[in-house]
Amino acid sequence: MTVIAASVDERLRLAKDAAREIALLDSARKSALLNAVADALVTASDEIVAANADDLARGRADSIGDALLDRLRLDTARVAALAAAVRDVADLPDPVGRVLDERTLPNGIQLQKVAVPFGVVGSIYEARPNVTVDIASLALRSGNAVVLRGGSAAESTNAVLVSVMRDALQSQGVSPEAVQSVDDFGRAGARALMNARGLVDVLVPRGSAGLIETVVTESTVPVIETGAGVVHVYLDATARDDWARDIVLNAKTQRPSVCNAVETVLVHRGAADRLLPELLASLSDAGVTVHGDDETRAHDGRVVAATEDDWAREYGTLDLAVRVVDDLDDALAHIRRYSTHHTESIITDDRAAADRFLAEVDSAVVLVNASTRFTDGGEFGFGAEVGISTQKLHARGPMGLAELTSTKWLGRGGGQVRA
Repeated sequence: MTVIAASVDERLRLAKDAAREIALLDSARKSALLNAVADALVTASDEIVAANADDLARGRADSIGDALLDRLRLDTARVAALAAAVRDVADLPDPVGRVLDERTLPNGIQLQKVAVPFGVVGSIYEARPNVTVDIASLALRSGNAVVLRGGSAAESTNAVLVSVMRDALQSQGVSPEAVQSVDDFGRAGARALMNARGLVDVLVPRGSAGLIETVVTESTVPVIETGAGVVHVYLDATARDDWARDIVLNAKTQRPSVCNAVETVLVHRGAADRLLPELLASLSDAGVTVHGDDETRAHDGRVVAATEDDWAREYGTLDLAVRVVDDLDDALAHIRRYSTHHTESIITDDRAAADRFLAEVDSAVVLVNASTRFTDGGEFGFGAEVGISTQKLHARGPMGLAELTSTKWLGRGGGQVRA
């Protein structure tokens, strides 16, 4: 068992020191390190699940809700999936050292722009123990140390996960201080992390809109913002009946608690009579409560009246807002007003409508004829993800290894001086 430093400041400084060691590891060494972490997670599966049971029991007692309980839950299969994701990250190409640009100046100096680690990556999140492993594995593979604040809801689970990963690092002869947690300091740990400018190089929040807003507004450390998911699917006039039904059902019901689940469906008025009866019946059969406008309610008496708040709501539950719109222009206007710029999808057989949607929707991921559930680092081939960035600087969309690197210019001269 590795020894945990006593104070937040000490942990942050140890992470900064460890970051220099991690940054110098070659690709093979980092891969071996992550495979050791994956092995350790599998070995400790029973201990992890037992700790998670404590968190789940406390969450139920605190009435944190089904959506957070689903995100919080780790069973044996989910632990195995976490370990598999770590192995996937270990097998990905090393992002460090990639040559992004190169040129030779007229005076003969040779320049290269290369990818380098950030140094120390911090993350503040809630009720997501999978994030503990995902971010740590991506950070280590990209040559960074990581400092985690996982919240009180998953405190028991995260404590075990962090301990397992630190022990795995130590077993490989690598400083365990490259993986740190400040959970035991509660909110004071989160505040220290947000104000650790100079010790932490970048901070990634994941969680509710309130948590993200707090980190963005209060942090002195540069933040990569991951936003809430008010996600839309637009059923165009030419949408196929089966695609409309199957994609909406998948986007809403496969895992309603996650940020890429659809929250609002917009239906072209010209297709409403054809699409809505079957779609609404299928949603009801799947246990979805539809909040609809008057035209939607006219198709199914089980639809409840939507309020203005429903169009801007990230439910995270088996609830869905449905609205009939005049045309593509009306759908685009609705999305511009209510979207959180996460993911939007159009279902259409009209190539021109698809191209307009792709060009005009200003979100991190824009899809045609596909479920919004594909907005995910694992699905995009990143092995895992740090989060889904909804901002426009540095990173946007699912963030993998490349998004945890910065750049450095290397210059090689032969005695040149500037005139």
